[in-house]
Amino acid sequence: MPRSSYPHMVHDHLVSQVRQIHATRADRLEQIRTAEEALAYQERVRAAIRRAFAPRPEKTALNPRVTGTLDLPRYRIEKVIFESRPGCLVTANLYLPRGLDGPAPCVLGTCGHSEPGKAADLYQAFSQRLARAGFVVLIYDPYSQGERDQYYRSGYREQVGWGTRAHNMMGKQLELIGENLAMWRAWDGVRALDYMLSRPEVDPTRVGVTGNSGGGTMTTWLWAIEDRFTMAAPSCFVTTFLRNLENELPGDAEQCPPGVIGEGLEMADFIIAAAPKPVLLMGQRFDYFDPRGLREAYEDVRSFYKRLNAPKENVDLFIGPQGHGYSVHNQEAMLAFFCQHAGLPVPEHVEVEVLPEADLYAAPDGQVIDAGATPVYELIATRARELTSARGHLDAPALRGHLELELALPPRDGVSYYRVLRPVRDQGTTFGRFAVETEGDVRAILWKHAGDPPHPFTLDVAAEVSLYLPHLSTASELGAEPMQEGSYGLDVRGLGESMPEAEDAGFLQPYGMDYMFHAYCGMLGKSYLGRRVYDVLRVLDLLAEEGATSVDLHGRGQGAILAAFAGLLHPVVASVTLQNGPGSFLEWTQTPYVAWPAANMVYGLLGECDLPDVLRVLGDRVTVANPWGPEMDSDESEKGGT
Repeated sequence: MPRSSYPHMVHDHLVSQVRQIHATRADRLEQIRTAEEALAYQERVRAAIRRAFAPRPEKTALNPRVTGTLDLPRYRIEKVIFESRPGCLVTANLYLPRGLDGPAPCVLGTCGHSEPGKAADLYQAFSQRLARAGFVVLIYDPYSQGERDQYYRSGYREQVGWGTRAHNMMGKQLELIGENLAMWRAWDGVRALDYMLSRPEVDPTRVGVTGNSGGGTMTTWLWAIEDRFTMAAPSCFVTTFLRNLENELPGDAEQCPPGVIGEGLEMADFIIAAAPKPVLLMGQRFDYFDPRGLREAYEDVRSFYKRLNAPKENVDLFIGPQGHGYSVHNQEAMLAFFCQHAGLPVPEHVEVEVLPEADLYAAPDGQVIDAGATPVYELIATRARELTSARGHLDAPALRGHLELELALPPRDGVSYYRVLRPVRDQGTTFGRFAVETEGDVRAILWKHAGDPPHPFTLDVAAEVSLYLPHLSTASELGAEPMQEGSYGLDVRGLGESMPEAEDAGFLQPYGMDYMFHAYCGMLGKSYLGRRVYDVLRVLDLLAEEGATSVDLHGRGQGAILAAFAGLLHPVVASVTLQNGPGSFLEWTQTPYVAWPAANMVYGLLGECDLPDVLRVLGDRVTVANPWGPEMDSDESEKGGT
């Protein structure tokens, strides 16, 4: 009896919020009239970006080494390994033009989401074009691309994959320890810049950064957080956060810095942060990163540069004629722009020669794990254990206070209005349905076993009731968890009737709509899981108002997490049954692979508490049944009931 009556509800709710923030920002920009006002706006933007790109680690020894050299007629390529943070090895290629008679301008190349990383055809091509024009170029591999497969020997390579899927796996684990992949990825770029500027061949007053797609992302972030760059050319990334959301286009974890939309920022603000230094914004006519948003971002940047009295040539726009990718058109536009601002002549035509991937390897057999790198998941695991060891035991009031803060729960004023929906009849049983308006246009769907004879149009709340919170959907789980007469089931936002995608059509995939909702809540400075808990709390408020004095909560899977938190936070809850819930959030950081959706992650939670702390405070009110491990299946260390 699966139902999906409100599949666009959460999406539309988020769009309305982001549209309002977008409009408010546009008004703020429109009101800037003087250079002084522009600089004040810029400082506000920079402060917000600093908060998003935190914590910023201390710089440690790079320990660079050149592991090989390719001698080519117009340039040579050095194969480089350096350490961006202890244990984290980065592989790179340094392109050095022949015949340099002094320090030369340089460019940091950031890779998009290509499996070969720096060895991808288009990334070799732009590096060669720059080197032929006289630029020193350093291009480095991202996590789980090129030579940096973090899951190479983990046993989970097939499940995790590479590139965006791997980034999202790292990203959701990083959230639990209060860190984010945007900063981790950007930090590799900061340290790559440190290495490049350590070379005597480099002129530190002429430093560019460029990349496409995921590399366009890194170019944009690095431009905003690193003052040493003097020119930039991001390709096929910059548009608006609003366009991406409206177009159902999720970015991966590195593309969703926490809190930035809630701070009132748009992508253009990451360019504005470094104004009035020269920048070229690039896209493609048929790109999935909406060119309309790119043009809007360009106009914002151009107007801002004008307020600062910057030269017109310091900001430009180029849109290539193709689909997503760093095409030759975009490469040549970037090259001309960088040559103009570095004082070099523009080569008329550059032929490129794509080299075999293995020829560019810096690590033995092309894998940093074999060179002694510590995988990211082990670095996360170590930090999570440190946080856990440093925590004390919170008493009940303190734990509730921390959870309300970490879940970013809004105040609950009054009792939610509810609508009476059409009842449903299944296998001889009638179920009433009620749309409880929990937050603006968000509706949690409350199912009720309507009794015999059925009364599906009224709540008729008894003093003692039970409320079931499903893993995915009340309707699809009724067979496995039959509801007794007078009992209820609840579909919180994004589950059950407001599930944006069917389970068999990709709901649980790591890059789907559910993930996108979680990511946008994070960028809004909210918690998607917290909003689901809020739905439960609002429904409990309603049940209490209608006469319930005691509620037995029964949560399964994802619903078990909601039940644990709601059971701790709401006084009407008498007992909590957690079926197929996780043993702890710490468990999710101690393994390379976590199947639980990102929507269940709470940013920084392990710095304050964990699920066992909740169970400790609930005491004999809680029963745990058949917990699921990190792979969302029965845990080998199953505890049974407690």
